[in-house]
Amino acid sequence: MNCSTLLSLVLMLVRLWPCSPSMQNHSAQNTDQSFTAVQRVKHGWVWEPLFATEEQTSVVPVYVGQLKSDLDKQDGNLKYILTGEGAGSIFIIENNGKIYVTQKLDREKKPFYTLRAQAINRSTQLPVEPELEFVIKVRDVNDHEPQFLDGPYVATVPEMSPEGTSVTQVTATDGDDPSYGNSARLLYSLLQGQPYFSVEPKTGVIRMASQMDRETKDQYLVIIQAKDMVGQAGAFSATATVTINLSDINDNPPKFQQRLYYMSVSEEAPVGTTVGKVFAEDSDIGDNAAMNYFIEGDSSDVFDIITNNETQEGIILLKKRVDYESKRRYSIRAKVVNRYIDDRFLKEGPFEDTTIVKINVEDADEPPVFTFENYVMEIAEAAVSGSLVGVVTARDPDNDDCPVRYSIVHGMHLKRLFSINEHNGTIITTKPLDREIASWHNITVTATETRNPEKISEANVYIQVLNVNDHAPEFPKYYETFVCENAVSGQLIQSISAVDQDDSAEGHHFYFSLAQEATNNSRFTVKDNQDNTAGIFTAKSGFRRQEQFSFYLPILILDNGTPPLTSTNTLTITVCDCDTEVNTFYCRYGAFMYAMGLSTEALVAVLACILTLLVFFLAVVAIRQQRKKSPFSEKMEEFRENIVRYDDEGGGEEDTEAFDISALRTHTVMRTHKPRKKVTTEIHSLYRQSLQVGPDSAIFRQFISEKLEEANTDPSAPPYDSLQTYAFEGTGSLAGSLSSLGSNMSDMDQSYDYLADWGPQFKKLAGMYTSHRSVGD
Repeated sequence: MNCSTLLSLVLMLVRLWPCSPSMQNHSAQNTDQSFTAVQRVKHGWVWEPLFATEEQTSVVPVYVGQLKSDLDKQDGNLKYILTGEGAGSIFIIENNGKIYVTQKLDREKKPFYTLRAQAINRSTQLPVEPELEFVIKVRDVNDHEPQFLDGPYVATVPEMSPEGTSVTQVTATDGDDPSYGNSARLLYSLLQGQPYFSVEPKTGVIRMASQMDRETKDQYLVIIQAKDMVGQAGAFSATATVTINLSDINDNPPKFQQRLYYMSVSEEAPVGTTVGKVFAEDSDIGDNAAMNYFIEGDSSDVFDIITNNETQEGIILLKKRVDYESKRRYSIRAKVVNRYIDDRFLKEGPFEDTTIVKINVEDADEPPVFTFENYVMEIAEAAVSGSLVGVVTARDPDNDDCPVRYSIVHGMHLKRLFSINEHNGTIITTKPLDREIASWHNITVTATETRNPEKISEANVYIQVLNVNDHAPEFPKYYETFVCENAVSGQLIQSISAVDQDDSAEGHHFYFSLAQEATNNSRFTVKDNQDNTAGIFTAKSGFRRQEQFSFYLPILILDNGTPPLTSTNTLTITVCDCDTEVNTFYCRYGAFMYAMGLSTEALVAVLACILTLLVFFLAVVAIRQQRKKSPFSEKMEEFRENIVRYDDEGGGEEDTEAFDISALRTHTVMRTHKPRKKVTTEIHSLYRQSLQVGPDSAIFRQFISEKLEEANTDPSAPPYDSLQTYAFEGTGSLAGSLSSLGSNMSDMDQSYDYLADWGPQFKKLAGMYTSHRSVGD
């Protein structure tokens, strides 16, 4: 192998290295084991990079390139075999190593093919070279149009944006190979949108070409074209639509629609009434059109204006009542200002406007108006009936000055205390007032137009009852005072105080002293503490309960009212059998015993007698309850239940509603306590049952015999005759049932004359009912 051949082989391997890293290994490897025994010099393949152009259509195979072993002597001794992707179908190889493509290729579907080639000795059918792996690349042609995958586009940019402001970017894609030729190199241009917008050719960035006003036009339609082949002839192209919206900025001030508004309001309108509306237009939208309304000048204390945030209207409201007689016309200046102002446009002028609103006051028939809404009056308590309390005044505010009539409302008790002159509004008392009962009286006075009684107004009158010192001071409670028999002179036995129902502006101050009649010979003294309290002290020592059990000490209490009032309060002092210190409980007990005239021993004896009587009484009650227990046996108790609990009068021979007679049919009666059945609801059904059992029944006779046997053998059993009386009255009576339970007629509606036809047995009964009927008539 010469040097030139080796150099070309090395260059070929370097050029194929990115596509098939294994080629170097194959070119360096030895052949199979069948060649290991043959010792020869290493050989290699010789070829150039292989390319096949896509989208070629030909009826004959198209030449791609040639593979050649350096052992090929061009004598036809070697043949080449091709395997791998598309071998035999897409790619074929001739014996001389030339490769052809037989089908149309598409690079976008498959950009390259990996194949393997072998050089075979025709004689031995053995490979003379290691298997070669190589790549055939598909060469791109411009067969794809650019595409805007994200279109159509929508972008927004603020109005009045400066020239060069970026709006948005559009991007197109091309399916051709970007690494080969210019098939995928795109160039952007603007088909529609000049002179407002421009586009960068290489990046597709759309920019502002001039300032635009949203109020003139708020939306633009821009068409962008993308061409491949860098715009050269024969290039493919695509277009995209970009909708560009201009967003609003506050570049327009508000303007009133009218320079002068006329409105009116009735003088009867209450505060808060809507007088009218004003409106200012703003070409901006959203928050940029938000505005606030104001009232300038002195009229702001009568009228107010608020902003309706939804409609951006200014609503003028009545802030204070107006009076037609006082002022009939108002002129106010309304001002509107943008709420959010862009400082960039302040140089163009203030973002505000003003207008004039003229408001006429309409006359109305108004109700009378009091001089004051609330009156406060005073009157001394205990004032005689008819005393003057005060005067209220009201007038008709209209020009005709209609007379008014006064009256008092709200509370019948207030009418009994006060009255008002309906003509002049003078309020007087109807009876003396007592501050201690009520210190304030609240009344409502009405004023009514005489010609239009529907026009009424009210005023509140608060009447304070002034205090007069008409209550003398007194003890706040009953004092339970004791003094020991061995009390020493000057000993404090009680502290007292006083209360006064009257009020005192300076505060109450009470003075305590002994009444004049008890000053000379009293065994007690009173010491005024100068703090509305006083102390009771003993004046002498030694007290004997046997000589005097109680002392009644008259105490004089003086208040500081005008005029001052005094009262004499009696303090009861009880002598207690104690040393010097009082034990309240012991003293109370001793006082009780002394008042009863009993000693302690006598009281113990009385209590013992009471206890004995109580025990005796309980014993008697227990014995009586024991005797009340029934001595009857359980069976007789069951039968006795039928007799004792029957509490209805007999209503006839066939009346068996007192109990369920079906129980007589059983040999052994098992009774349970059941509530009495309602006769009125089941009378007919029970009557039919009663006819099923009679004196001739064997069951009935057996039952009677057994009960008679038990009664004869048991001395404690009750007489059995009652059973025969209530158990059954017979079914053969001519009279039938006398029961009135099922009757709907009263005794006065029935005739009892038929009783006389029943025989002598019913003679007395007939006489009773006949006499009853006569008395009723």
